[in-house]
Amino acid sequence: MTRAEDGFLGRLDPDMCVVTAAAGGERAGCLVGFASQCSIRPPRFAVWLSKANRTYRVARAAHCLAVHLLTRDQRALAELFGGETGDDTDKFVGLDCAQGPGGAVVLRDAAAWFVGEILHRVDGGDHVGFVLDPLEWGGGRSGDILRLSDAVGIEAGHPVD
Repeated sequence: MTRAEDGFLGRLDPDMCVVTAAAGGERAGCLVGFASQCSIRPPRFAVWLSKANRTYRVARAAHCLAVHLLTRDQRALAELFGGETGDDTDKFVGLDCAQGPGGAVVLRDAAAWFVGEILHRVDGGDHVGFVLDPLEWGGGRSGDILRLSDAVGIEAGHPVD
């Protein structure tokens, strides 16, 4: 990253979220820092998944994705979904999960979550954007939301070169 790029991108501190996908009898999930509301009416949200990630491979065949916000005290959950790879670890063992619309995997302990139907996939380079139409919302855990600055030091399970 150039100094000019770092002067802009290095100042960003977005909310982190865990995105889960399920398709073909497989489930996967990863920690995501590239996510944003992208329309007010109708409500739309976009999440960007790394092509190197197993979650991306499962999401390609999924109809819906679940997007979860974590609180700062859930760093261990962020480390699990960000620092482990689903190629080697079943990240869902021992977690309180439910099945949402379209078979999406919902982490019940998240601060807030929604399940969205995948409307579009957009190639953005080393990540693919999934534009979602929210179908169901939930959550209720209180506390400050986990941000990028809180996740510093989590080494990616599938780093992008």
